[in-house]
Amino acid sequence: MKSRPYYEQIDIENTTKLRELTAALPPFVNDFFRGIEQTTSSRTRIAYAYDLRVFFDFLQKENPVFSRLDTQSVTLEMMDEIKALDLEEYMEYLKYYTTEDGDHMNRERGIMRKIACVKTFYNYFYRHELLKNNPAALVTLPKVSEKAIIRLDVDEVAILLDQVEQGDKLTKSQQAFHRKTKKRDLALLSLLLGTGIRVSECVGLDIGDIDFKNDGIRIHRKGGKEVIVYFSDEVEEALASYYEERKAVIPASGHENAFFLSLQKKRLNVRSVENLVKKYTQTVTTLKNITPHKLRSTYGTNLYQETGDIYLVADVLGHSDVNTTKKHYAAIEEENRRKARNKVRLRDSGQPMHADGPTD
Repeated sequence: MKSRPYYEQIDIENTTKLRELTAALPPFVNDFFRGIEQTTSSRTRIAYAYDLRVFFDFLQKENPVFSRLDTQSVTLEMMDEIKALDLEEYMEYLKYYTTEDGDHMNRERGIMRKIACVKTFYNYFYRHELLKNNPAALVTLPKVSEKAIIRLDVDEVAILLDQVEQGDKLTKSQQAFHRKTKKRDLALLSLLLGTGIRVSECVGLDIGDIDFKNDGIRIHRKGGKEVIVYFSDEVEEALASYYEERKAVIPASGHENAFFLSLQKKRLNVRSVENLVKKYTQTVTTLKNITPHKLRSTYGTNLYQETGDIYLVADVLGHSDVNTTKKHYAAIEEENRRKARNKVRLRDSGQPMHADGPTD
């Protein structure tokens, strides 16, 4: 049987998971998920389902109105009884709570994400006039300090790719695997560093998605949008070298289309790429915790420094809002502004300064 395209298979798996999660939530929650389906990815909806499960667990534990009921018995009308103070209490609860899965802690970003989910939830029903009140609109999201962009410097990128080719700083056991995966690893890391695509987009590549004639790859962005991303001659060389090796491999059933294969001849998954990136980058720097997303930041930084075009960077990285890109690269803009302070000269450096102004 012909295997499905990767993105279709992931959507099927995510849809199945979402149905499993929503089955444990109040029935009216399904209206919410149907309502946001066209504007969110399946992964985002799964994240919302997990966060709403935490919210309803909190209501059952801490709110006397809800404590008498099981989650399935909660009605939409009951959500009108929630006040802003209840949601502020929920924010406090999120710092530390216990479930049957164990203990959980959230810092500012985790709390912000879960409160943002509740805001989206209430906004949907309030906008459709199914709720009279919107207490979430009265709650202020916690202030989150901006994180500095962690990325590889230009020289570190070169050292990293050299190390992928040579492997001499790897452990003995790692070197044994390295001999079998060197071309694949070099192609994969070159692609991440040379295009800035997401790790999920990278592992989702099928053989038919790569166009060596036009130096482009077809990927599916968040929300299912299909786009073409172009790669450089350096990246093409690494991809082509691996592709010759890949053509000689007989993949496991169901993985025939996958471009990047594991040693088990199956499509590489996100976790495997995360481990692969960690293995190689630790031979370059121990001070920076480099992940696939940090390689994306590395590419975005390099592209912005070379072009100075924030809109181009936003487009290539697939940011739907250029303000997201501006926020991430504000530090670079500040550095460029600092460097520009002496670019415009008011007078020739040899001309003397006179207190009463320049002479004729």
